[in-house]
Amino acid sequence: SWLPLGKRVLDKVCRIIREEQDRAGALEILMPTIQSAELWRESGRYDDYGKEMLRIKDRQEREMLYGPTNEEMVTEIFRAYVKSYKDLPLNLYHIQWKFRDEVRPRFGVMRSREFLMKDAYSFDLNYEGAKAAYNRMFVSYLRTFTRMGLQAIPMRADTGPIGGDLSHEFIILADTGESQVFCHRDYLSLAVPGANT
Repeated sequence: SWLPLGKRVLDKVCRIIREEQDRAGALEILMPTIQSAELWRESGRYDDYGKEMLRIKDRQEREMLYGPTNEEMVTEIFRAYVKSYKDLPLNLYHIQWKFRDEVRPRFGVMRSREFLMKDAYSFDLNYEGAKAAYNRMFVSYLRTFTRMGLQAIPMRADTGPIGGDLSHEFIILADTGESQVFCHRDYLSLAVPGANT
């Protein structure tokens, strides 16, 4: 549950995220929480996702699921609504509740079965455009964290089942974390250009 003070903090965080995403040229959408299993089967990830995916059936016995992420859904939106290369580039984002059957939910709102997550999806004409979109999002995240008073350390990350050749995680130093990070002390004093404008 989000009590009044926590809800105000959550709303402020979402406002900062929206402002920085809009500044980076992304467009906000909202996608369904409950998704068709057929979309996930088409992508090949329905069975691969494992027990973290919460699955249900509707009254007609059609298999549905609580979306643990939205790549399948946003791809369906793209397929249905983008009709020409002239519609590109297109960068969509959303902030939405996600549901995962975590093995060990803990740390309150930090790792629970239900959480609010921001995703962004870029559709580009070529690799160079995709890389430029990635870099805009990278800077947008750094500005977002700086505006929140957080020191974020970008770390190269595995692309996982989504694939691709470029992925970063942003590590926030905290006592409750599970990872250890080693970086040069000077990195922690770097300024993020445009973070305060």
